[in-house]
Amino acid sequence: MANPQERISVQEMLRQRVSLRKYAERPVKDEDLKAIIEGAMRAPTAGNMMMYSMIIVADQDIKQRLSETCDHQPFIARAPLVIVFLADLQRWFDFYLDSGVADFCNEQGREFSGPDEASLMLASCDALIAAQNAAISAEALGIGSCYIGDIMENYETHKELLDLPPYVFPISMLCFGYYPEGERPKPKERFESKFIVSENKYNHLTKQDREAMFAARAKDFNPKNTWGAKNYGQWMYAKKTGADFSIEMARSVRAALENWRGDNI
Repeated sequence: MANPQERISVQEMLRQRVSLRKYAERPVKDEDLKAIIEGAMRAPTAGNMMMYSMIIVADQDIKQRLSETCDHQPFIARAPLVIVFLADLQRWFDFYLDSGVADFCNEQGREFSGPDEASLMLASCDALIAAQNAAISAEALGIGSCYIGDIMENYETHKELLDLPPYVFPISMLCFGYYPEGERPKPKERFESKFIVSENKYNHLTKQDREAMFAARAKDFNPKNTWGAKNYGQWMYAKKTGADFSIEMARSVRAALENWRGDNI
C-alpha cells in the first residue's frame, strides 16, 4: 500500500500482495518491526508449543553472505530487513532434559527419543504460519516482502553462519522493505480454483484438465530458451524442479534430517 493509513479489507490486501524485491532506501521503523514480530508470534501453533525461532539478520556481512548462498540473489543484501524463520525443537528438548524426562522415561519403561521426521514437519508448519503472519502484518504497514526458500540449501554453511544447534532447521527467510514511491508490481495470476480446490476427495485431473490449467502460463513459454526445452512443462522442470538449486536443496535437507531420526537420547 502506498499509504499505510488507508484502510482496506484483509481480502483486498491479500489480492494486492506481491513478492517485492525492490525496496525504498530506508530502514524499517522500530515500531513497525515490533508490530511484525508481534503479528508473527500470534500465529496459530501446534499445542501452543511455538516450535519455531526467528533470527533478525542485522549484520550486513551476514546478509551479503546469504545473498550468495541463497542462489545468488543480490537483492537479499539490499533488503532493509531480513528475518530467518526456523523449525525449532531445540528449546523443548533442552527443557525436557532440564525436567528430568530421561529419568522419567526410564522409570516408566519408555524410550526417550529425540525429534523425528514428523516433529520437523510439524515445527516447519509452525514456522511457516508465523512467517505468513509476519508477511501480512508487514503488508498492513505498507511493507512488502519476499519469501526465500533457498535458505534450505547449503545446510552446513547456514548452520555455521547462524550458529544453529542440531534440532533447528531454517525453513524459510523473508526479506522486507517499504514499497518504493509510486512503484508496485502487478500481482501474478493464479490457477483457477477449480483445479486446486475439491470437496471430500482429491481431484485427480485428466490430461485435458491439465492442458486447461496450464494454458495461460504456456503462453509465456519462449522456445528460444537456455535449456533447449520444447514446451512449458520441460522449461519449468529445467528452470525449477530439476535445477541445480533444487538438487542442492534436496541434498541439504537430507543432511539436516540426520538430526531428526527420533534416535534415543
